[in-house]
Amino acid sequence: MMTVTSFGLRTMLARVGAQEDLNFLLTNRLPRRLATRFMGWFSRIEQPLVRDISIATWRLFCDVDLSDAREARFPSLHAAFVRALRPGTRPVEADPAILVSPCDAILGAHGRVEAGRLFQVKGLAYRLAELLGNDEALARAHEGGSYATLRLTAGMYHRFHAPHDLQVQSVRHIWGDTWNVNPIALKRVEALFCRNERAVIRLAVAEVGHAVTLVPVAAILVAGLRLGFLPDGLSLRATGGATLPSTARLAKGAEMGWFEHGSTIVVLAPAGFELCPALREGTRLRMGEALMRLPEPARPTSDRPPA
Repeated sequence: MMTVTSFGLRTMLARVGAQEDLNFLLTNRLPRRLATRFMGWFSRIEQPLVRDISIATWRLFCDVDLSDAREARFPSLHAAFVRALRPGTRPVEADPAILVSPCDAILGAHGRVEAGRLFQVKGLAYRLAELLGNDEALARAHEGGSYATLRLTAGMYHRFHAPHDLQVQSVRHIWGDTWNVNPIALKRVEALFCRNERAVIRLAVAEVGHAVTLVPVAAILVAGLRLGFLPDGLSLRATGGATLPSTARLAKGAEMGWFEHGSTIVVLAPAGFELCPALREGTRLRMGEALMRLPEPARPTSDRPPA
C-alpha cells in the first residue's frame, strides 16, 4: 500500500512539474517583447467580431468578473482590460491608521526588509536596491521596514489607487524585460522583478509624511503602464529613466494609474509599519481593504503614564 501511495505521489508531482514546465515554456520562452507589442496592437482592435471573440477567449481562460464595471459593453479587449468600476464597488477603509491595498490582488511574498534583501518566493531573495534601479539610499531608507507583493492576475481589475492620503514626490521609469510574473516564473527566474520594466513611485503618506514606495512591475503582454497624475501626454518610456519630481496630492482611494494587463505591485513601507495580522500569502485582496497598519504616533512625554 505504501509503495502504491508513494508511486502515485511521484506520478502526481511529475505531472505538476510537466504542467509547470509547459506553462513556463509557453509564457516565457516565446519572443516576449514581440508578443507584448502584438497584444498591445491586437487588444485595441474595435471590430465587433474580433472584440467579441477576444473577450470571450479571455473570459474562458481567466477568472474575469465584469459585473462591477462602469460600462456594460466595451469597444475592444483593451477597454475591458483597463475598465473603470461603478462607484461604490470598492469601499475604502477609512481608518487613518490603515494603509490600504492599492489594487485588487493576491498577496504574495511579504515580510520585513533585512540586510537590503526581500523575497519574491520562499527561499529566493533579491536586492531591494536593484529593484529600485540601484538606488542604494532609498533601499537603506526602507531597511527594517515592511514589504508586500501584490500580484494582479490577467482577469482582475487593473487600475491601482492611492493607499492613503498622500503626496507623490517623484516617479522614475526603469526599462526592462517582460517576463511573466506568475508563481511558476517566480520560482525559476532569479530577481525577476529586477529584470522587468517597472516604475518607482515615492510617496509621502499621511500628515507626518511616512516615506512609502510603490513599485509597479510590468509583465508579458503588458502593453503599457499609465499614471494618471502625470501631465497629459507624458510617456514614461520617453523619460529615459530620469526621476520626475511631482507635487500631486491624492486622497485615499483616488486613482493613480493602471496596467494594461495583469502584473505586480511591490509595496514598501518604512520601519514601524506592520502587515495586518489576518493576512496570509495567497489572500485575495480588493482595492481599499486593509493591508498595513501605520506606526502609532509618539505621545508627548507629559501624556505618558508613569513607569
